[in-house]
Parts: sequence; structure tokens; C-alpha cells
Amino acid sequence: MDDFQLTITALKPGALPSEQTLITTATNLIESTSTWIQGKTFHYTVKTCHRPKGPIDGAPWHCRISEHAPTEATFDQFWAKLGEDKAINEKEFIPEIKEVTKIKELSPTASIWTLYYTFTPPVSPRVFTVLQVRHLDTSSSKRKGMIVSLPIDLSGPEDKKLAGLEPAGVRGRYVSVETLTELDNGNTEWRMATSSTPGGMIPSFIVESTMNSKIAADVPHFLTWLRQLSKQPVASQEV
Repeated sequence: MDDFQLTITALKPGALPSEQTLITTATNLIESTSTWIQGKTFHYTVKTCHRPKGPIDGAPWHCRISEHAPTEATFDQFWAKLGEDKAINEKEFIPEIKEVTKIKELSPTASIWTLYYTFTPPVSPRVFTVLQVRHLDTSSSKRKGMIVSLPIDLSGPEDKKLAGLEPAGVRGRYVSVETLTELDNGNTEWRMATSSTPGGMIPSFIVESTMNSKIAADVPHFLTWLRQLSKQPVASQEV
């Protein structure tokens, strides 16, 4: 699949690109974010940028970038919560995610998940089913981790059993590339680019107008949750 591109078009489990193709394509996309249109800065330190919808895109792309000193979170702490069981951990710091289910593990670094979101009425609950692939590059002294999420379509008869694990709700779709990079100054850069559609009847201009602020909010949500974890007492073990 040399011509594979990341879009919000959902793929069937039997038609997925190789993990290497997915990582290579995601690397090219995340590197291109340095040329995207600069947007606002949120929460003092979370920068945003965006790219208009292109010929093959189903929706525009949005990106956030933040840099974190080890006193906020180390690379290892970021990777432990975002590179491992990302969907499960997102449920803990993203308020709208109420339920996550692992649909199928394809390899030690790739699994299909379904995420159930709820919103303030009258907006109906949304269901996002995605393939999540993670890759940790330790080939240089500065590590770089990547997590790619790709929309999955389980509507085919061959996937009926897997589709039975999806909760009821309006089907939304998103694709995202998330990177964690060790910097020369000892900090960690957290960068995330995404394109999405919530499905249903929500006008796209409403979604797009708030997307940068919405994805930027995930940064303080995550850091607050991480701090709370560090304050939890360690359970004593009986001898």
C-alpha cells in the first residue's frame, strides 16, 4: 500500500496497511505540521496549528504542541500512560470518554479499540472504533514514541462478532498521530495531529471552530491526572 494516506475514511480489519507503512506515513504527516498554519496558544503553553482539508482528506487537520520539563512529566511517564493502554488511560483524564473496550489485539503493538463518548444533551453519545498502533524508536540517544489511531469499519458480515462488542451510539470517526520526543534540553515534546468527524447532524463548522481549543484541553487534563496518581498512597502488602 505505497499510496496509503491517513484520512477519516474507516478501513475494514482485513484491509489494513502494515504497521511499518502506517508508521512511515504517520511520520511524514507529523513532520509536515511544522509548515501548517499557526493558531492560538491555549493554557499559556499549548500551541496549535491547522491544515485545511485537502483533496484526499475527509476533514481538516488540527495539531497541538507542548513542551514539558521533567518536573511536570518525564518521557517515561508520558510513554507509560500514552504508549501503553492509551485508550484505557484516556478514559481517566478525558471527561467525555465513559467506556473503552479492546475489540481485538492484532499484534503486541496494534489493537482495535472502541471508545464511547457522552456529551451534554441534546448531543447523542458517540462511538469511535479505532486501530491503535504504537512504536518506540530507541535507535538514537533521544527516544521518540508514536501512537497512531486509525478509524475502523466493522459493518461487514465477516466482522459481525467484533461489531457486537461496540456499544450503541452515533458512529464518529477520527484519525490521529501522537508523538513524544526527548529533547536536547531534557524536556519532552508532546505533539498530536488529528482529523475527525463526529457523525450525526452536528454542523462541521461548529466542530472545526472549537477543535483547537478542545484538543489543547487534553494537555492540562492529562497533567492534572498524572499529578493525582503520584499522590495516591501505595497499598501496603501483608507479609
